[in-house]
Parts: sequence; C-alpha cells; structure tokens
Amino acid sequence: MNIKQVLKNNFTSKEILAGSFGLERESLRVTKNGKLALTKHPEALGDKAFNPFITTDFSESQVELITPVLQTVEEAHEFLENLYDIVALEIGDELLWPQSMPCDVEDENEIPIANFSDEFGRPKGDTSYREYLKNKYGARKQLISGIHYNFSFDENFIYKLWSLNSNNSKLSYSRFKDQIYLKVARNYLRYRWVLIYLLGASPLVHSTYEQECNKVGNEMSQINCEGLAISYRNSACGYENKTVLYGNYTSVTEYTKSICNFIRNGSIESHKEFYSSIRLKPYSIDNFLESLLKDGIKYIEVRSIDINPFEKSGVNLLDLKFIHLLLIYCLVKEEDEFELWQEEALSNQHFIAVRGQNNISLMKNGKSITLGSWLDEIFVELTNINSEFELEMEDVLEHIKLKISNPKNLPSVQIAQQIKEQDFIKSHLKIAQQFKENAFNNRFKLKGYEDLELSTQILIKEALKQGISCEIVDRFENFIKLKKDSHVEYIKQATKTGLDSYITYLIMENKVVTKQVLEENNIPVPKGIEFSNIENANLEEFLAKACVVKPKSTNFGIGISIFTTPPTYQDLITAIELAFEHDNTVIIEEFINGKEYRFLVIGDEVVGILNRQPANVIGDGKSTIEQLVYEKNKDSLRGKGYKTPLEKIMLDEHVDLFLKQSNLTTKYIPSENETVYLRENSNISTGGDSIDYTDKIGDEFKMIAVKAALAVGAKICGVDMIIEDYKNPDRGFGIIELNFNPAIHIHSFPYKGEERQIAKKILELMNF
Repeated sequence: MNIKQVLKNNFTSKEILAGSFGLERESLRVTKNGKLALTKHPEALGDKAFNPFITTDFSESQVELITPVLQTVEEAHEFLENLYDIVALEIGDELLWPQSMPCDVEDENEIPIANFSDEFGRPKGDTSYREYLKNKYGARKQLISGIHYNFSFDENFIYKLWSLNSNNSKLSYSRFKDQIYLKVARNYLRYRWVLIYLLGASPLVHSTYEQECNKVGNEMSQINCEGLAISYRNSACGYENKTVLYGNYTSVTEYTKSICNFIRNGSIESHKEFYSSIRLKPYSIDNFLESLLKDGIKYIEVRSIDINPFEKSGVNLLDLKFIHLLLIYCLVKEEDEFELWQEEALSNQHFIAVRGQNNISLMKNGKSITLGSWLDEIFVELTNINSEFELEMEDVLEHIKLKISNPKNLPSVQIAQQIKEQDFIKSHLKIAQQFKENAFNNRFKLKGYEDLELSTQILIKEALKQGISCEIVDRFENFIKLKKDSHVEYIKQATKTGLDSYITYLIMENKVVTKQVLEENNIPVPKGIEFSNIENANLEEFLAKACVVKPKSTNFGIGISIFTTPPTYQDLITAIELAFEHDNTVIIEEFINGKEYRFLVIGDEVVGILNRQPANVIGDGKSTIEQLVYEKNKDSLRGKGYKTPLEKIMLDEHVDLFLKQSNLTTKYIPSENETVYLRENSNISTGGDSIDYTDKIGDEFKMIAVKAALAVGAKICGVDMIIEDYKNPDRGFGIIELNFNPAIHIHSFPYKGEERQIAKKILELMNF
C-alpha cells in the first residue's frame, strides 16, 4: 500500500493533521546557587500521587509537568507553559532548571528519591522501583530530564485509511492501526538523529556529572572540553539502558515478546525500564503488556527531545509542529530493507549527539553520507509532503531551514556559546530567573484562556494547580465544569456556584429586598425610599442632605449618582431620570460619610477586604503628572480591555477637566509624596487603585459582613460597606449593597497589599 499516494488522492489536509497531542516535561528544582534543591515537593501543588498535571519523576526534586490529551499542539504547548508558571510561583526562592543535564550535584547520596507513600506512610511500589534505578544506574543519571511528545492520529483518519486498504479483509482494524504506529516507530528510530541534531540542547555537562561520562569512557570527558556535542542526554553517557536493547517492531506480539525477554534475562526489571527513543503506549497503563497484546497501540511517545533552555515551556512551538510533520513523514516514507537498521540508527544517534557540531558523516543503509547531504535530502522530502498534502507548514519549514543553513541557529550551539561566556551554572540560572520573573508578571493570566474573565482564569489556574480537571462548557458565558474523581461542580464566572440558591441571587439583585432582609437582622443600612413614578416620590428630605440615587437593580455602579452635599432640585431630578434609564424602580437613600470597602465573604469567613481609590499619582518632586502616569502604567498588573487586574491610566479630556478644577494640567510637577487625584470616580476600569485592607480592618466589621451574607443565605458574597473610621466600630457605617457575583481578581491581585488566594478558598468551599 502506497500510503503517500492514498493520502494525496483521498484525504484533506485537515484529516491528515488531525490527532491528539500531549506533552510531558521534567525539570529539576534548584537553589539560587544552582545546586539541587533538597526540599520536599511543594504541598501547594497537591498530592503528587493524585495530581494528573503536576507530579515528580525519579527525585523529590524533579518536577514532572503533564498536559491532558488535547486536540492541537498549540493547546498542548500553552497548557505546558501554564503548568510551568504555576510551579515556578509555588517553589519560593527556588528555580526550575532549564536544561536536560543535571545542575550542580556534588554528593549523589543527597539526591532525595521521590517519596510515594500510602495512607499509613509506608513506601509504595513506585518508591522501591526508584531505589532499584538508583542502585543500578546511579541517582545522578536519573536526574536527566527531557520532553516527551505523545501523539496519536485521529481515529477517523486511521479507519478511513484502513477502509481504503485493499488488504483490509485480511487485517482487522485494530491490527491495521498497530501496523500504522509500528511503521511510524520504525521510521522514527531511523530518522531520530534529525530531531537530535535540530532540537538537541545539552552540548555540555557540569563538572559534577563528568564522572558519569568517565564510566562510559574518557573520550566523553574530552568531548565535553571540546564543546562539540549536540545532546549529552542522547549520548552513551545519557539516559540509556545498561546494555543495548533492540525491541522488535515487526508486530505488537513480537514487540511485547522482546520486552518480556529483556525482563526474563535480567536486562531490565519492567517495561518502564526499556529506554527506547520511542514507546508504543497501550490503552491501559496498569496492565501495560497485556493491554498492548489485547487492545493494541493507543498512541506513541517520542522521547528524544532535549529541554530547550531558551523556551519557558522547555520546547519551541514550531519545533513541536516540526515533530508532527516528521511523524507524518515517518508514516508515508517507504522503508528500506537494510537488515541492521536498528544498530545503524543507534550509531547515528550517538555520533550526532557527541560530534554533531562537526561536519560529520553518518551511515545510511551501510553507506557513508555527509550530515549536510542527508539533511538536505530529507528537507526536500518534507517540503514536498507539505506542498502535496497542503499542510500549510511553511513557517515550520522556514524555522528548520534557518537551522540547517546556519548551525549558529541550533539551540545546542547557542547555549554552548553562553556557557563558555558565563559558565554552566550561571548561564542557566540567569535564564531560569528570567522565566520566573516572566511567570510572576503574568501570574494572573492563563494562556489559551485569555478570552475568559480574569476571575474565571484565576479559578481555573488554581484548579489545575490542585490537579482538578477543567472543561469549558460555554466560553462566552464563562461557564466551566470542574472534576476530580467523581466530584463534579459547575461554576459560572468564578463565583456563581450550586451552593447559592436562586432566591439568594434574587434577593441580592433587588436592592429593596436586600435592605429589608438586612434591617430585619439588625444590620445597619442607609435609610431611603423607592418609587416607580417620580410624581409619587417625596423628595423634600433629600434636598436637605447628602444622598445617593440609584436603580433598584444594578451592578458595576451603572446609573448611580452620588451627592456628597445636598443637591439642587434640578440635579436630583436629572439623577432620577438617569436611574430610570436602567430600571423601572429608583431608590434614593441617605449618603453615609466615609470610605467604601468591599468585603468578600466565602462561607463563614471574610477572605478579602478592598478599598478602591481614584486614579492618582504620587509626586517625586521631579516628574510631571504625565511622566508619573507613564511610570505607573509600567506595572505588570495594568493593561487595557479588562485583561489585567488593573487598567492603565488614560490621560483624556476627563482627566484634563478634573485637573482644571484645581488649576492643574498634566504638565504639573507634584512635590515629593504629594498625591494628585486624576478622576472623581474610583472605578478600576478608569485606572483606579485597589488597596488591600484585609489585615487592617478588625473582626467587628468582618462579623457584620458575614452576618449580612448569612442573612440572605449567600455562600459567596461581595458586601459593600461604607465605614467612617475602620479603626473605630462606634463611628458611622452601613451596608449599601450585596453582590451575588463578586469579582475575585481584585482581591487576588491588588495594587497594594497582600495578594489573597481567593480561588483556593472557593475550591475549599466546594470540598475539592
């Protein structure tokens, strides 16, 4: 069967490219000095035995990040980067080592093996297996880290290919699928050197690892000094079996039989110890070999990929797309009949790994061929496949062409140069620190979810940190489904949950009912009136005192007018008419003197208190208002279009008009520590500041906020309280509003004060 011709004649590019993708990335936790961190796996990341996204590999210090199965490689790449950001911000002063080869590990005996214990604290099988690996290979070698690329073709694609196969009557669909993946695996082994050359990024090792290379031979240490290597990880002193093992890839039966033979003769203890560059993965991991024989191959796992030190996720997106293209190439490429192809492929791998920066020759079907010639040949074939199948991977091919045409663009050459300039530890620490700073500056973001509200993104991020799966049910409505084991919760906009009843929502939406419920529970509220017709309203008392006019049902301050001094009759009428534009019923109530604070109540606890201040700048005695705004807008929390916790301050006509009332302009230079307000309103949307007061305000006010939430039956509630003096509960205060859908991002990432772990509190409330 000429697969290439069948694909060209019968398949669309969409069908060919369809598949399932997953990524795994191992990474060492290191100290600020580049030594292996000896601390335990962070508790904030959940139980490593049950977190499907964040766990450990061989060592307690070796974090493993695992994406779920996703439909595009872009999604997998974004998810992996999100996991990196989550971990980077939960390991304190430690850093994630951006290199496949280990950091400074002076004493191998200090390497902490990952501890997987049962409920009684007894070591589980995974722990004892790691002890076996330590004794056999040495703990230092087990610290070698990398990227694993999990891939399967779309089932419809394989089924259609099977149905077009003239021999399908002789071969079941399941076995046909096995043959597809076996062919890809065989060809991948033949051409893996291409990936190692183009993606290899471990050209040098630290001096503490050289003793491992000495066990292989003095030549390896000499190569380390020469700096000619591409990938120590894929070399003879990298992550390999003690003895060379060649699996049988002619059929699933022969493959499993070969692994059983390796186990039987003592070469390996289990299938997990077969360190092939590509693995055939079954439907059931628990019964690995049995499942392979019975159910066939589910997907393949590519294991030759070094961590790219220049990529936060550890791998470049275009490189991931190239791997996809190479796997398609492995599917359509006709196989040669050279008998010793596995031996030759391994030899090419080792030669590329340690001598790849030279103009070397490789072996192709028993004959010598220069690296450049073979690369050019394969590149032409890949270009033809892209063109004939209309895959639209021109950007990928251009990315690869730059590496082929100029070795200086290879990550192995680039990182080797930096190491020579700064040394092994310093060069990688600098990169790791930059990635950590980037993670911090984007701590409120979740790649691939930017279209969702910030509060929803924050909740999803916390869920992933704890190993809770998340499904987007309705992106437009910010409706998500959280699941862990059999526990399922549906949540809308981060705070609308099944814990609050519909009547609770209706009470909080209706300002009149809210006020009545609070009054019945002896909770202070401003006195006022409501009316649906202005002719029936008694406005006299409100012409003699400060007051607030607002629609009966409103959110985000829409339609509200505030008079801090008694209004004129005409101003009051204008405010009422404005309120009627947003509701059929209007409320006028007394103005309570003081500052407004948002209390966020979750369950029976106040988890955050916030005061919002109008857009402002603080003078330094040198800079103009314009310059101070420019500097303030550099804060990573500030952005445009509600994509960040705070909005950038915009110097518009509203600011000019407000400053004009004080005879100021944006060219004014405030004196040192002089605060200049730029607007009257305190909205975050117009550049206002959010100031955390959670630890400043006493329990008396917090108890009132909790009492208010309980009065309406709310589990999650935003309580807006005006307080004259938060240090003195005997002074005036009152609750002006309860919010059924309070934003959590303003408490999670305030402009000033402690960042609160609100999402964690919500998940705890839902018993996750």
